[in-house]
Amino acid sequence: MNRILVIGSNSFSGASFVEHLLASSIDVLGVSRSEEPAGCFLPYRWSAETDDASRHPARGSFQFVRADLNTDLDVLMAAADAFKPDCVVNFSAQGMVAQSWENPLHWFQTNVMANVALSDRLRKAPWFRRYIHVGTPEVYGSCSGLVREDSPFNPSTPYAASRAACDMHLRTYFRQYGFPVLWTRSANVYGPGQQLYRIIPRAILCVKTGVKLQLHGGGHSVRSFIHIRDVAEATLAVALRGGHGETYHLSTSLHLSIRDLVERICARMGVAFEDAVEIVDDRPGKDAAYLLDSTRAREELGWNDKVSLDKGIDECIEWMDRDFEEILRQPQDYVHKP
Repeated sequence: MNRILVIGSNSFSGASFVEHLLASSIDVLGVSRSEEPAGCFLPYRWSAETDDASRHPARGSFQFVRADLNTDLDVLMAAADAFKPDCVVNFSAQGMVAQSWENPLHWFQTNVMANVALSDRLRKAPWFRRYIHVGTPEVYGSCSGLVREDSPFNPSTPYAASRAACDMHLRTYFRQYGFPVLWTRSANVYGPGQQLYRIIPRAILCVKTGVKLQLHGGGHSVRSFIHIRDVAEATLAVALRGGHGETYHLSTSLHLSIRDLVERICARMGVAFEDAVEIVDDRPGKDAAYLLDSTRAREELGWNDKVSLDKGIDECIEWMDRDFEEILRQPQDYVHKP
C-alpha cells in the first residue's frame, strides 16, 4: 500500500494520520473543505520543519486539495483519479454533538447525503480497492458494560443519528456491491494539535490563562481516552490487514469520568481542581457512558495501545507551551460551518 487518500485531512485525527502515513513512507493526497489551518494544528508540518530530511529519506510525499464533499465532489474525484490511491480513509464529518440540535439538516447533509454521493462515485472508480470509514461510538447511545462491534445502534442526538444512517447505507453497499468498506470507531481521541474546544486542550488552556473551565453536569460522564498515535497506528493496521465489512473498536482499558480527567490535568499542572472549574448544566442527549471492547483489533490486527494517559497529557501540555503564542491567536470555540 503506497498511496492513500485521506478525506478530512485538516481534522485533528486526519492530520495526525497523515503524519503517521508519511513517516511510514506512504504517499498521501489530503482533501478537506477548508484551506490548511495554522501550523500548530498540523502534525505533518512539525516533522517537515524540525527533522533533518537526510535522516528520513523514505518519508512519503504529501499533496493537498481543497474540496468540500457537499459541493466539490467532482474536484475530489478528479484529484483521486489522478492519484489512484490504494486506499481511501474518510475522516470527514460534521462532528459536534451539542450543536447538531441547532442545525440538524447540516449534519444530515454532510454525514449522510454527501457521503452517499461519495460512495456511489467511489464504487465506479476503476482504481477503487479499499475504503476505511472512520465512525463514532455515539451511534450506540448510552450503554452499560463494554460495547462490542455488533451492538445495536441506539443514537440519541442528531449527530449520532446522522452517523448511524451513513453506516447503515454503507452496509447496504457492502451487501449489494461488495463495496470494500471497513469501519473504525474510537474512544475519545486526544493528543497534541487537537482543536481547542475539546476537553483536554481546553482544560490545559483554561489553566494556563486563568479562565475557569465549564464542566457540564459536573463531569460525571465516563469515557476512555486514547492517544491519536495509537489510533493512527491502528487505522493503518486496519487498512493493511482488516477484513472487508468488519468494524474495529479502538480503545484503552482505562475508564474514567470527565471530572477525574480534569482533576488529573490540574494535578499535573499544579493547580487546585476547585480553583480551575465551574460546574454548569449538562448538554442535551449526552450519553452517560460508552466503553468499547477493542478485543477484535488486538487479536486480529496485533494492535495494542502504547501511550499512557499521563504521558499523553504531558505531551499536550508541552505542545501548548511550545506553540502558546500561536495557539492564543486561534479561535478557542467551535465555529460552525454548514
